[in-house]
Amino acid sequence: MKNQNSLILAFLFLILHFTTTKASFGVGVGVGGGVVWIGGGNNNNNQNPKSYESPTSKMDSAYSVLQAWKSSITDDPLKILDSWVGSNVCSYKGIFCANPENGIASTTASASVVVVAIDLNHANLQGTFVKELSLLTDMTLLHLNSNRFSGTVPETFKDLVSLQELDLSSNQLSASFGFMGSKIKEILFLNNQLTGCIPEGVGLFTEMEVLDVSFNSLMGHLPDTLSCLQNIEVLNLAHNQLSGELSDIICSLRSLANLTVAYNFFSGFSQQCSKLNFRNVGFDFSLNCIPGRIMQRPEPECSMIPGGSLSCLRIPTPKPLVCGSMYVSASKNTDSTSQSHSP
Repeated sequence: MKNQNSLILAFLFLILHFTTTKASFGVGVGVGGGVVWIGGGNNNNNQNPKSYESPTSKMDSAYSVLQAWKSSITDDPLKILDSWVGSNVCSYKGIFCANPENGIASTTASASVVVVAIDLNHANLQGTFVKELSLLTDMTLLHLNSNRFSGTVPETFKDLVSLQELDLSSNQLSASFGFMGSKIKEILFLNNQLTGCIPEGVGLFTEMEVLDVSFNSLMGHLPDTLSCLQNIEVLNLAHNQLSGELSDIICSLRSLANLTVAYNFFSGFSQQCSKLNFRNVGFDFSLNCIPGRIMQRPEPECSMIPGGSLSCLRIPTPKPLVCGSMYVSASKNTDSTSQSHSP
């Protein structure tokens, strides 16, 4: 555990050092303050007011956030949350704080530090997420794999503008993910209970390098906005119930190093997909329903495609330019919906 914590702190130091030396504006490790749309820079005209909180108020806020989340956790067999007592959140097990100016880690809450990471992997916690977690806007890493969190990921997670790694694998989450902050690089949702379609909004995570939603029950066709993920290196969609054809816009992603779509119901793929091996891209399409290819499902299994009647919102386009306008429209709808439900 001690070695794991040391590795996490070293990783966080590198992130903090990079962001604070590269950026000449922003607060903490966040550059700018909003989610961005493709083709544009940071949406500085809509900065999150919470980015301007003083360090002291951020520590007070972090205490309130973590206590609210603690109240939503119904089972803690390893007694990890027994340490979540008192205002010094930096001493809580699984919570990591650092000075955003120099990247130096701290186990003591003070006016010069903020919460930069939560790592509760393999904690076996049972509970749900609370929307207050989105107030931790300096957090760069959220690792919660191998727990028993259920329900949905709050829409307010889009306010986590500094978040770079989100690992929620091996939980019991039943709904897919929506918008995230513009800096997200890694999303791991494997081994959950996700259903329905892969959302169009996934194409907005333009800096993402790893997306793994394997071992779920996702259905329908892939959204064309996946073509916007020009930095994606690992795309794992295996062990779902996805269907349709893999198109050129997926297989021509410039940074792709590994594409895994095994154990689905895809019925074909394009010429670009056929060329992936020549690009030294790992491509596993076994146990699908692709005619003329080896290691596919038996024909009877392909006669009834799961979710064949499922209607997924898709915006077909040969170019990813739609993503920018889609974000503006979607974010307005999200904001208006949130306001309409506000008391």
